[in-house]
Amino acid sequence: MAIAVEPADIDELGHVNNVVYLRWVQDIAVAHWRAAASRDDQEKLVWIVVRHEIDYKRATRLGDGIVGRTWVGAATRIKFERHTELLRASDGCLLAKARTVWCPIDAVTGKPTSVSAAVRAAFSVS
Repeated sequence: MAIAVEPADIDELGHVNNVVYLRWVQDIAVAHWRAAASRDDQEKLVWIVVRHEIDYKRATRLGDGIVGRTWVGAATRIKFERHTELLRASDGCLLAKARTVWCPIDAVTGKPTSVSAAVRAAFSVS
């Protein structure tokens, strides 16, 4: 996913604020879900974050183009690990990487739920 750094993303130190990276991680995950999940699954499931870990590697500045990539790692019945990398588009330099744990929620009941075999096959490596 391509991301443009906006003036509002910059903090008093002249680089992208840490909270912005978190927003990008979430935006990338949501875009991946919407692109790969069926309409039916999107209507049945919503996802909540139960943990974020972000390692900041290099400063990101106004004018940098960013490429975000994500993939789903290990999964249990109600927890899915998602990895995200944010790279500078011009040179591929790793700017930040994140590990996030997501929990599927039944859209009707609002409670954690298991996912179908099809969702598990499409999104999980385990």
